[in-house]
Amino acid sequence: MSTRLSLRHVLAAAALMCCMPHSASAGDADLLNSCWSPDALAGKPGENVARKRDHSFDKPASDLATPETYEPDTPYGAIRSVKLPAGRKLIALTFDLCEQPGEIAGYDGAIIDFLRREDIRATFFAGGKWMRSHEDRTQQLMSDPLFELANHSEAHRNLRLLSGQRLHDEVAGPQRAYAAIRARLTEKQCAAAAGSSAMQTIAPRLSLFRFPYGACNPAALKELQAQGLRAIQWNLATGDPDPRESSATIIRAMLQAKPGAIIVNHANGRGWHTAAALPFAIAALRKKGFEFVTVSELLAAGEPVISSECYDNRPGDTNRYDHLVLLKPSARVTPAHAPKPTSNKKPTQ
Repeated sequence: MSTRLSLRHVLAAAALMCCMPHSASAGDADLLNSCWSPDALAGKPGENVARKRDHSFDKPASDLATPETYEPDTPYGAIRSVKLPAGRKLIALTFDLCEQPGEIAGYDGAIIDFLRREDIRATFFAGGKWMRSHEDRTQQLMSDPLFELANHSEAHRNLRLLSGQRLHDEVAGPQRAYAAIRARLTEKQCAAAAGSSAMQTIAPRLSLFRFPYGACNPAALKELQAQGLRAIQWNLATGDPDPRESSATIIRAMLQAKPGAIIVNHANGRGWHTAAALPFAIAALRKKGFEFVTVSELLAAGEPVISSECYDNRPGDTNRYDHLVLLKPSARVTPAHAPKPTSNKKPTQ
């Protein structure tokens, strides 16, 4: 099926954009279709596989300026879900695009291709390093009116362990990468061909942030507030970075969603069975009457549920990451949303 946007796709995006915050990255159908053919947008075999011992993008460019336009009165705390008016059944699907130093993480095209085929809106939390190593894919995501891009730190470090300039730069890195990649898209001939207003639909900065490992402390929350970023946690994790979690397990987890839920999955090649689970989970949730929106749209539709702490299932459960670097790999413990140590047990399909 072609990935070019249908009239229904465009009209649905336009209708939802009327109530979106200005800072949301809305994208433009003409821009997307002008710059990329359906074949260029489609996922490629092997593209989801991470490349280890590759330090090509470890060092961010030092000459990039951080966008100075911050959102005023950014609330303190981490948003876990949204309380919606009675009768509204909205869910925000989110996918993390993490990349650590010494690797090039993947791009799970099967997930993005499915979302496009089914006209499903979603938010992608991308690391600055991931955006720099996947510039073309980043430009595609920011151009697509179905999707919203958000900040997932520079290189997926535990922000609880950082302070001062290191903390600032880990938060600001993706802002710089996004602004530079957006600027280079503006300079492309295909962007000019799409019309002068096309690029104006893409926000000049990211407005949402997700903490690596779901771990934060007061200093990290204050840094986000200072940089005008809203901290977005989740209230439903599928555990998809664990190869031992089957697609059936992911489906069962997603079907627990309630109105206003924020679901976290991964699309960097570490959502091991997410692409297989999504068609069944989405069909079942739609049958229940749920609609899928971006995080910004979800926030605009109701009252955010904000916590003064960051956690996965219960307060304090992600603080274990403070000691992760001191443990041997076999002794590491992880929250449900993050990669767990692999075993010799064959994953159940």
